[in-house]
Amino acid sequence: MIITTLATEVATTTTSVSPVPGVISGLIGYLIGAFALFGIFKKAGEPTWQAFVPIWNTIVLLKVAGKPLWWIVLFLIPIVNIVILVLLYQGLSTAFGHGTGFTVGLFFLPIIFLYILGYDSNPYRGADAAAPVGYATA
Repeated sequence: MIITTLATEVATTTTSVSPVPGVISGLIGYLIGAFALFGIFKKAGEPTWQAFVPIWNTIVLLKVAGKPLWWIVLFLIPIVNIVILVLLYQGLSTAFGHGTGFTVGLFFLPIIFLYILGYDSNPYRGADAAAPVGYATA
């Protein structure tokens, strides 16, 4: 008797949960991230629509940061992907004229610092801005 009552109560409480709030909050989160990339791509001279295409926006972000495009494969390897993300953030921050402290901010508060990259007054200096001063490229 108790098991039947418990099963009925669990069935009625679990079926009344709607997936709509989760879908809406997921969409809002996705758009918040995409609009951060929108500003970055606009500054870098890339077509802004690319910010809204999953996976492709990461490939374009690699290009903006001056990293090889094959690094997208390294994002699939656990633990290696964290190192690659830090290197990507370092490339992004130097391409926009920021330093290592900004890279730390990008790692720990990515949404806030991506918005700063996309919408502050620092111009995009290019992917080769990461080369040290006095470093001769051939």
